[in-house]
Amino acid sequence: MDETDYLNAIILGMVEGITEFLPISSTGHLIIAGNLLEFTGMRAATFEIFIQLGAILAVLWNYRQRLIFTHLESVDRNYANFLINLGIAFLPAVLLGLMSHRIIKNYLFSPMTVAVALFIGGLIILWVEMRNYVIRYEHAEEISWREALLIGFAQCFALFPGVSRAAATIIGGQIWGLSRRAATEFSFFLAIPTMFAATFYDLYKSWAFLDSADIPLFALGFITAFFSALVVVRALLLYVGRSNFIALAWYRIFFGGIVLWYGWTFPGSFSE
Repeated sequence: MDETDYLNAIILGMVEGITEFLPISSTGHLIIAGNLLEFTGMRAATFEIFIQLGAILAVLWNYRQRLIFTHLESVDRNYANFLINLGIAFLPAVLLGLMSHRIIKNYLFSPMTVAVALFIGGLIILWVEMRNYVIRYEHAEEISWREALLIGFAQCFALFPGVSRAAATIIGGQIWGLSRRAATEFSFFLAIPTMFAATFYDLYKSWAFLDSADIPLFALGFITAFFSALVVVRALLLYVGRSNFIALAWYRIFFGGIVLWYGWTFPGSFSE
């Protein structure tokens, strides 16, 4: 390893932490950034999987009191139902992901497919944000198992790289009647089992590509992802309290369009 590897680890750690919980696709940005940095292959893919743990630990840290400490003495019915709803929402994506994992990894992880998903996803976010919809749930804990299941089905679209797990769950939540803040918080909580399951499954599949010599590199990316995600999670909660996702939708459209233009103008410029 040289200094370039460590610089790549910092850059990709920041990309992961900044984009994981925004509706702009962390996987898509990592694929594109990895290609631009010429940091590709199975070692790079394993690194990108590992640093997702740093991002999800940022959510656990941010919500540590709400998840654990306030419920140690007594677990009220609403909180128990909320945990059940998270389990219900978690199931569709994990089942479909197990069935389609190999196809997704082999055929969909490319900058061009990501760009298409970013562009189309941006248009969908614009449509949702510009329509009038009735808010039936102001808080994430208030939803029923039906809404949880529907959000779980929406999360399945995020199996396509570039769609964004955050976008699928937040926009899905808004469509089914959650306020923007409630949908965002439910997306954060749903990320915990979803990302842990996906990350450990991918690491299990990629175990042969792990090398003890890469520990410093992986640790640097992990730490960078944790701290950058911690900042973004807190900032996003403040943002959704007073604004919408239209600006991020236009960002998706613009960024996806640039990548598509670049890929068509300079064929073979992206690594396979």
